[in-house]
Amino acid sequence: MTAAQGLQQLFAEHRDSLLRYLRAHGAGEGADDCIQELWLRIAEARVGPIANPRSYFFRMATNLMIDRRRAESMARRREREWTELVSSEGDDPRAQPDAERQTLSRQQLDIVEAAMRGLPSRALGIFRRHRLDGRSQREIAREMGLSPSTIESDLRVVYRQLLIIKERLDEE
Repeated sequence: MTAAQGLQQLFAEHRDSLLRYLRAHGAGEGADDCIQELWLRIAEARVGPIANPRSYFFRMATNLMIDRRRAESMARRREREWTELVSSEGDDPRAQPDAERQTLSRQQLDIVEAAMRGLPSRALGIFRRHRLDGRSQREIAREMGLSPSTIESDLRVVYRQLLIIKERLDEE
């Protein structure tokens, strides 16, 4: 038996207690996804001998929960900022753009569309479902059979590209 197989066997032995730990520390419905992610991390880990595998697994679970909370916090902040931005624009007829502004906006939209075409189709589909259709990340994950962290990762790819586009447009 290799070291990696031994580590995976030990993980299997501690799986139920890790699952309870994750649920007790806020993972809720996402505990199974966390266990899956832990399993993948352990399967990919290139570590030497571990003196206390149980502690190692629980430390990994704790780190995973911290990472997920950070990602959720960032997602909530992004949602809040997006909502504030959209709601601040309002429907004031005096705020309607003139012809020059409309032309500039059309050019900028063409730049955005061209840049977005280079992104992975799955990431774009998730972005559309989330931003345009108003679906939650959890719903999208369930529908697509992906983990919430994968959904968040794909959204980060799109948001990163949008930030690059924004910086480019701000320079013009």
